[in-house]
Amino acid sequence: MLDIHMFRDNQAKIRADHDKRGISHDKIDEVLKYDKMWLNLQHDTNQLRQKKNIAARGISEAKKSGDEAKAQAILAEVASLGAEISRLEAETQAAKEQRDTIRMSIPNILHPDVPEGDDESGNTVHSVYGEKPEFDFEPRTHNELIEMNKWVDLKRAAKIVGSRFFFLKGDLARLELALQNYAVDFIGNRGYTFVQPPVMMNRQAYEGVTDLGDFETVMYGIEPDKYYMIATSEHPLTAMYMGETIPEDQLPLRIVGVSPCFRREVGSHGQSDLGIWRVHQFTKIEQIVIAKPDDSWSIHEELLKNCVDLWNELGLHYEVVNICTGDMGTVAAKKYDLEAWLPGAGQYKEIVSCSNCTDYQANRLQIKYGQPGHANQPIVHTLNSTAVATSRALVAIIEQNQLADGRVKIPEVLVPLMGGQTILEPCQWG
Repeated sequence: MLDIHMFRDNQAKIRADHDKRGISHDKIDEVLKYDKMWLNLQHDTNQLRQKKNIAARGISEAKKSGDEAKAQAILAEVASLGAEISRLEAETQAAKEQRDTIRMSIPNILHPDVPEGDDESGNTVHSVYGEKPEFDFEPRTHNELIEMNKWVDLKRAAKIVGSRFFFLKGDLARLELALQNYAVDFIGNRGYTFVQPPVMMNRQAYEGVTDLGDFETVMYGIEPDKYYMIATSEHPLTAMYMGETIPEDQLPLRIVGVSPCFRREVGSHGQSDLGIWRVHQFTKIEQIVIAKPDDSWSIHEELLKNCVDLWNELGLHYEVVNICTGDMGTVAAKKYDLEAWLPGAGQYKEIVSCSNCTDYQANRLQIKYGQPGHANQPIVHTLNSTAVATSRALVAIIEQNQLADGRVKIPEVLVPLMGGQTILEPCQWG
């Protein structure tokens, strides 16, 4: 969330950002209203505390002078002031909670380079890589390929769980593991430490890293423990330092994480989202960086370069797009997406998101840097980027590398991780 001092001292910047996004200023006004209420209540409470302390000093003096009636009167006044203070404290806390709940829903300040647009149609092409594959046959969709090769069992997964879950089988399952190992090694060789996070988080930590609306549309809650299944390893890895001050000489912290991811993905989707493209459980290799503010924009470009280099090694055709104002969401200040060409679907579709969240998540999580134990240390910046979401990577590979007989050529960099095998063969049982 945005620092409260920005609302007090630079609200014009927030209003200008809202204008760029095309959203109302109502929530800004609500934050300012409740912040003023909170400050006034704090002042009134402190005045009463002073009055109570002064009154309390008179009790012993009255008792020393033997004036019991006066002592009892002061005691009654102190008790009355105490009750009033308790009431004001409750009102003060309520005003703060109301202010901060609204503040958490106000989006991050966009980078000046973010293009304006109402929705994804306003995204602009940043760069294009690889050659669009050409076929001397009609290319199949990934749904057709996984069905004819018996690599995925959706029906049996639906039987035991529900829709949008799957069993992954045979060579495609082996390729998924190869992708994980390849991506971890690739990013790890660039100075990123491999971390496997927990796959559940409590609400307090989760509210620090995601849009509050995600709890209703994306997250799986676990009762009665009040935990949430993670939607990406970005979330626990970013929250790992919640409430801490990181020594400055440890920054930037570069992490590559691997985890299963769980998403409800509420809503209807198109035909191309079927199969293993849009599912409720998948594996993702994620890049996370916690950095000083002065370094975050150069690191954002570093994360993008890591993705580009990795996907170039896979030999696939894709484009990088700048995400526009209407497609940005709440948390990121600037975001790139990598979109792979799917010849079966005849369209580009997102495979990677690369975001600089500046201090938005860190303000919520209170992650600082400098001298641990010292007050008023500065807030860090947090950045994240998918390296590989394996199910979507598999879709891009099998559609772009498909052969006329339905088998699939394995990317050269993954051949050693497949025991020298160069072609994905059909599974022998359905």
